[in-house]
Amino acid sequence: QVQLVESGGGLVQPGGSLRLSCTASAFTLDYFVIAWFRQAPGKKREGVSCISGGSGNTYYADSVKGRFTISRDNTKNLVYLQMNSLKPEDTAIYYCATDGISGFCDAGLLRRWVSSAGSWGQGTQVTVSS
Repeated sequence: QVQLVESGGGLVQPGGSLRLSCTASAFTLDYFVIAWFRQAPGKKREGVSCISGGSGNTYYADSVKGRFTISRDNTKNLVYLQMNSLKPEDTAIYYCATDGISGFCDAGLLRRWVSSAGSWGQGTQVTVSS
């Protein structure tokens, strides 16, 4: 099982920005689909975004489209989630996940992985509040 580690969470005011990072030890992220999920208190975990390996196609949930950007830095074995124009409803624990597959990333993948992805990080808390 892959050990994923998220970082970059924190407290930010509405309208602010944060950049989350996801990395792995003893596992190269380059060629695999990596996804970000979030879970707010009292709510179900939901898919936020994903990025494929290779072609690097990306997908965003409607709730974050135009505000969040997922990207990779293969030289550092990192996947980022740049979050701009943050809203209080973005408050949640954010997780990165992978199932060790390459290929296309889309809404269907996020729906499958929300309960079945093989590897998850421990999560990083994002709080948007004034």
